[in-house]
Amino acid sequence: MWNEPSAGIALAALEGETPRLPSPAVVATVEPGSIAEELGFQPGDRLLSINGRRPRDLIDLQMLVGEEELTLEVEDPNGTLHRVELEKDLDDGLGLGFTEALFDGLKQCNNHCPFCFIDQQPPGRRSSLYLKDDDYRLSFLYGSYLTLTNLGAADWQRIEEQRLSPLFVSVHATDPELRSRLLVNPRAGQLLEQLAWFDQRDLQIHAQVVVCPGLNDGQALETTLADLAAFGGGEWPAVLSAAVVPVGLTRFRPAGDALVPVDRRSALQVIALVEALQLQFQQRLGSRFAWLSDEWYLMAGLPLPPRSEYEDLPQQENGVGSIRAFLEALDLATRKLPRALARPRRLSWVVGRLVAEALEPVVTRLNGVAGLELILHGLPSPYWGQDQVVTGLLTGSDLLGGLAACDLGEALLLPAVMLRQGEPVFLDDLPLAELERQLPVPVILLRGAEDLVAACLGGQLQSP
Repeated sequence: MWNEPSAGIALAALEGETPRLPSPAVVATVEPGSIAEELGFQPGDRLLSINGRRPRDLIDLQMLVGEEELTLEVEDPNGTLHRVELEKDLDDGLGLGFTEALFDGLKQCNNHCPFCFIDQQPPGRRSSLYLKDDDYRLSFLYGSYLTLTNLGAADWQRIEEQRLSPLFVSVHATDPELRSRLLVNPRAGQLLEQLAWFDQRDLQIHAQVVVCPGLNDGQALETTLADLAAFGGGEWPAVLSAAVVPVGLTRFRPAGDALVPVDRRSALQVIALVEALQLQFQQRLGSRFAWLSDEWYLMAGLPLPPRSEYEDLPQQENGVGSIRAFLEALDLATRKLPRALARPRRLSWVVGRLVAEALEPVVTRLNGVAGLELILHGLPSPYWGQDQVVTGLLTGSDLLGGLAACDLGEALLLPAVMLRQGEPVFLDDLPLAELERQLPVPVILLRGAEDLVAACLGGQLQSP
């Protein structure tokens, strides 16, 4: 029940807003012991305004609730309006989680990149898989990449006023003509002017370059990284880092796209080029600045660089050093392994075939515990038509087909990265529950190295 001094007060007219208002923010969760719980908030409540203003997204909401005195207008699931006035400390949040991050709609992509992964999916799947988001707010909130091609004057103004930094920008090429051709959008050629805009305002970005062999590799890639590094110096660099990742091509991509997949030869060439530039950037900027995603080394058959070369892992979420970071976390999680298990345990662990070899040392270390047998399955992806695939792209059908004749032991350890956006469903729309129904053993989800070790030990204490 709502705890308020009075009830049923209608929402006041909002001043300074456009006629088309954002949707209300729908409450998904209420943190125990929070201000929101004390007020009586419940999931399903709709937050209409804060101090007379309706937030457009979570960014607005976080700024609006930063005041000491708040007037909240809320509509409960029954349609009853509530007006709540409260005082709090500046740093205190309300303790609310919401069903969406954006209340006024998603800014979608206006480019037509032939290498876009969204366009390389089969038809008929859930609608969220086909959304081409290119929204600077999601970039600021969650680190998703945008191209800057769809921003209007009001968007640039808001980025500056609210200091939405850093953003994560898909660059691909800095040459205006080449970037316009890659994105199939004449506005894409404005990138260098946009980087100068960030630089002049002490705002920052992380950049990424998706390399398409024969299009933006070689000299074009060298020029792109050099141009980005020109904004990477000083006390407040506009470009904080650049990630170089290989193009991913599926069997569903449009015919005649003129794209070719990355092979071992092209991987070796890109590695040689970027590593040579890293040495120059290290001397000039004090940082390697540009990093290669793990796939390059795996496809080239080379060992991953040592952990120290990734510095503070600025592009880990983009696959740069993620395996090294996992191995580092595993070192910490396995410092006190038991010599033996009180009860024998046989488990299977499934990963993408591309990364399986790099994880073999993990399996060897854990199997050093007497009584523990961990079986690693590195699978291809017939669904995408890729033999060498990263773990996050494995689908439910890949798992069912690839594991059908395998010895799975007593449980299957499944990296949660295969499930998108926290939903219990794979990229091919197969629900996790259906995978569990068809497999002969239970599934244990892994979210990191500690989960892997805990699952292997099964809560058993160290044997003497």
